[in-house]
Amino acid sequence: MTAIAHVFQLVPPRAPPVETEGVLPWLKRNLFSDWKNALGTLVILALLAVFVPRLFDWGVVNAVARPDNIACRAIGHAGACWGVVAEKYRLILFGRYPYADQWRPLLATGLMIALLAASCYRPFWSRWLVAAWIVVIAAFFVLMRGGVLGLTPVETARWGGFPLTIMLSTIGLATAFPLSVLVALGRRSRMPGIRTLCVLYVELIRGVPLISVLFMASFMFPLFMPQGMTIDVLLRVQVGITLFSAAYLAEVVRGGLQAVPRGQIEAAASLGLTYWQTTRKIVLPQALRIVVPAIMNTFIGTFKDTSLVTIVSLYDLTGALQLALGDSDWRKFFLEGQLFVAAIYFICCFAMSRYSRWIEGHLNTGTRRN
Repeated sequence: MTAIAHVFQLVPPRAPPVETEGVLPWLKRNLFSDWKNALGTLVILALLAVFVPRLFDWGVVNAVARPDNIACRAIGHAGACWGVVAEKYRLILFGRYPYADQWRPLLATGLMIALLAASCYRPFWSRWLVAAWIVVIAAFFVLMRGGVLGLTPVETARWGGFPLTIMLSTIGLATAFPLSVLVALGRRSRMPGIRTLCVLYVELIRGVPLISVLFMASFMFPLFMPQGMTIDVLLRVQVGITLFSAAYLAEVVRGGLQAVPRGQIEAAASLGLTYWQTTRKIVLPQALRIVVPAIMNTFIGTFKDTSLVTIVSLYDLTGALQLALGDSDWRKFFLEGQLFVAAIYFICCFAMSRYSRWIEGHLNTGTRRN
C-alpha cells in the first residue's frame, strides 16, 4: 500500500479584532463613516468655529446680567441684556398672580412636576399613584385658587405663566389619552352608529385649528348657555385643549391598533377571551408600544400649543412674557426674554423626548435587534 503523506500548513494569523467601543470608534462610525459624512462634519465644525465664539462673546463675555437698564442700553448690540430676565422673571414665570402670594404657584407647580417625574419610573407604577395624582391635582387647585385654609382667593383670570402652561398640558393630556383610546376603538367598531360618531368627531376637530377651538370655547359656547349661567373660561379652554388633543391621539392609537397582526386577535378568540379581555390584554399593549414615538410627539405638540391660550386672555408662559415686555424700558430687549422662554420650552420638550427614547427601548427589549 502506498503511504499518504500528510502535509500540515500553518493557518495565517488573523487580524486583531476591531475596537467598537470608545470615542474614536464612535467618531468614525457616526461622523467619518465615508467621504460625504466626513465633508459634512468638517463644514459644520468650520461654521461652529466661526459663530460659536461670537455667540459666546455676545451671550456671556459682553453680557449684562444685573437688572440695570442704563448699562444694557450702553452696550447696544455688543452683548446680551439678561437684566430683563433678572428684572421681570417673576412676571414671566407667574404672570399676573399676586406678588405676595407667588409662593403658592411655585409650590403647586413643584408638586406637579415632582409627581410627573415619579410617574415616569416603573417602581412607582401602582394603585397608589392614582391616589397621589388625585391628591396633587386637588392641592394644585387649592393653592392656586385659595379661599380655604386661610389662603387669599385668586380668580382664574389672574393665573398665568409656567404654572398655567403645566396645568393645561398635564391635565389636558391626562384626560385626552383615555378618551383617545375609546375613540380609536370606536372607529374600528362594527357598530355603524358608534363608528360614525367617532369619525365625525375626529374629522371635525382635526379640520379646524386649535385657535378656532379655543375661540369657540371661550366666546361662542357661552352664547348657547341659559341666561345667568356661566362656566369659567379656564375650564372651557381646558376642555377645548382636551378634545383637540384626543382627536389627534385617537388617530395615533388607531394606527397602532391596525399594526397588530390579525393572528393575535384570532389566537385570543380561540382561547375564549372576550372582546374587552382581548383588547385590554392583547391588542392595546402591543398597539401602544408600537406608537410610543408618535404619542410622545403629540404630547410635545400639545405642550407647546398651550401658548395659543393668549388669544382668550389667558397669559401662559409666552403671554406672560408679552406682559413683561410691555414695559417701555425693557421692550428693546425682547430677544433675551424670548431666548429665556425658549430655553424653558426646550428643557421640558427635551426631557419628554429622552423619556420617550427610554420607554421605547424598555418596551422593545424582546423585539429589537442587536
